[in-house]
Amino acid sequence: MNYKSHLSFGQFFTYIIVSIISFSSIIDAKAQGITIPSNAEINSGIKEALEKATGLSAERLGAKDGYLGNLDVKILFPEEAKNIEKTLRSLGLDNMVDQVITSVNHAAEDAALEAKPIFTDAIKQMSISDVKTILLGEENAATNYFNTTTSPALTEKFSPIIDSSLKKTGATKYWQDVMTRYNKVPFVKKVDTDLTAYVTKKAIEGLFIEIAKEELKIRENISARSSPLLEKVFGFAQKKGK
Repeated sequence: MNYKSHLSFGQFFTYIIVSIISFSSIIDAKAQGITIPSNAEINSGIKEALEKATGLSAERLGAKDGYLGNLDVKILFPEEAKNIEKTLRSLGLDNMVDQVITSVNHAAEDAALEAKPIFTDAIKQMSISDVKTILLGEENAATNYFNTTTSPALTEKFSPIIDSSLKKTGATKYWQDVMTRYNKVPFVKKVDTDLTAYVTKKAIEGLFIEIAKEELKIRENISARSSPLLEKVFGFAQKKGK
């Protein structure tokens, strides 16, 4: 999964927490007359920001064409099946290929909203120790934390929904049609892809990409801080970062 194009959770938390809990930063902030949030406000502000980011991301991806219309998360043919797509398009079967892509993305959209309570539980369970681990870890430590704590539950929740949606949207049939047609082409190497597992994996990856975007908005965009607490916590961090 590639997070380089977006701010990682690790970078985000390190930037916020180091700025806030550093003794020298606090002394300097007081001297400048900047309002300093308490540790409780910092903890609550971070959790509120994460809940906002995860909720908005799940809602956006769960909307009509939430995956299909978003080039950052749009689900395409599996890497091992790229030759299938290329071969079929060369045979003038673009519509068949496009039906697969459209249907798998709609299946992911059906599952996206189910992520909200899973992320909420993970955020509520975040301890001070977790925050310290994130702070002292690598720059992607927080991203790894959320992957570790939510990915198994997301996979368990998403898999049956996506499997059902693949059938409902016709993706399973379209995929079988594609495989049947491709396997009739002479001398091609057969590909065996677990479509449900693949779409589930890509749907979860897409969620994390969207969450990273929301975190960046809250950090940089004042209008994205939707409460006085977020304004206080992230406003302080932004001022100290200048």
